[in-house]
Amino acid sequence: MQKTKFKAQHVPSQMKAMVTMGQGGYEQLVYRDVPTPTLRDGEVLLRVLAAGINNTDINSRVGWYGAGWSGVTPFPLIQGADCCGQVVASAADATALALGQRVLVRCCMRVAGFANPDTRWLGTDLDGAFAEYVRVPASEVFAVDSIWSDVELASLPCSWGTAENMLHRAGVQPGAQVWVTGASGGVGSAAVQLALRRGARVTAITSRDKQAQVQALGAHTVLCREDGSAAWSALPPADVVVDNVGGAGFGAMLRALRRGGRYVSSGAIAGADVALDMRDFYLRDITLIGCTAWDEPVFPNLIGYVERNEVKPVVAATYALKDMALAQQAFLEKRHTGNLVLVP
Repeated sequence: MQKTKFKAQHVPSQMKAMVTMGQGGYEQLVYRDVPTPTLRDGEVLLRVLAAGINNTDINSRVGWYGAGWSGVTPFPLIQGADCCGQVVASAADATALALGQRVLVRCCMRVAGFANPDTRWLGTDLDGAFAEYVRVPASEVFAVDSIWSDVELASLPCSWGTAENMLHRAGVQPGAQVWVTGASGGVGSAAVQLALRRGARVTAITSRDKQAQVQALGAHTVLCREDGSAAWSALPPADVVVDNVGGAGFGAMLRALRRGGRYVSSGAIAGADVALDMRDFYLRDITLIGCTAWDEPVFPNLIGYVERNEVKPVVAATYALKDMALAQQAFLEKRHTGNLVLVP
């Protein structure tokens, strides 16, 4: 018989959740009562304090990934990769976390160990944080001691973990010239700060109307994408390009690299189909790095940065969970800088 420890307060048998019923439009998002998750061995139950929105949530709903990431998405599904929560119950064998602790969830779970790239993602492969409660493996839950608010912490896991993973994989060192595309987005704004924290010289690319906001993040140079690559000629070539934009600008970003440079990506918000001139790639000894699975140091590093106040959150707006369709519409308009966050 399963044994669990429960906080003194009552955990209801039903909870509110935003359930994605299948692939399609906003009509697939249904806000309803569902059973509160029941714990299994090695798991903890969290009360969701806040949950961030990411491209992943929308891409999975509209079928953008096909079968190329995690195979068939298990609809109906409670999405939501970003979770700031409070431990309210734990299985008997999950004793490392105290009841009542505020925590973050590592949404990229390396199910076969860190030597194997297989992953399981919160909100894509298992129910996530767009609910009042979420059940997660205790091994993926990290206590955080920070002055950041719940909303600010919820902006961190997916976008900042993705950005830190790219910089880690690309081996960014002090003094490196790092270019970041889409620098006003959740991943891009995180990559700017995290590259600066590593001592890099950061060139950020964004739209003209967001230039001031990106400059405020500390980027040494901010380029407006409307000006095209002609504005790049006076700049030193990049050691590393962090590009989650892709699309028509892919070739120009390769040409921005020095010989022997590294191009790293974990997304393609401007389009997955790109034109590659093989001569730009092989004649200049370019390394292409694709990033989905997070390496082991990534999330513990992030927790440390936050607890030491070495980075700052960038939250554009908050929405009630029941208004998630409105939040996703705003997300797709790309008028914001940073992250959008839901509160149950």
